[in-house]
Amino acid sequence: MNNLTVYTKNGCVQCRMTERFLNEHNIPFTEHNIDQEPEYVDYLKEKGYQATPVVEASNVSFFGFRPDQLRQLAV
Repeated sequence: MNNLTVYTKNGCVQCRMTERFLNEHNIPFTEHNIDQEPEYVDYLKEKGYQATPVVEASNVSFFGFRPDQLRQLAV
């Protein structure tokens, strides 16, 4: 299993859907909420992301609610 990190923000529907998907499929993850931890905003911008959620694993990273990509992490 990949070491999975999800970057979220308050009021983000896609963030909640991503978290729900991961929880329902028993995929462990670490969450960083950029509203509560603003130090991650610059990190995400440096990586080229301008929207949340951002999902990072050891071999893949993407943004948005992407069930197709999330399913691959469950394997």
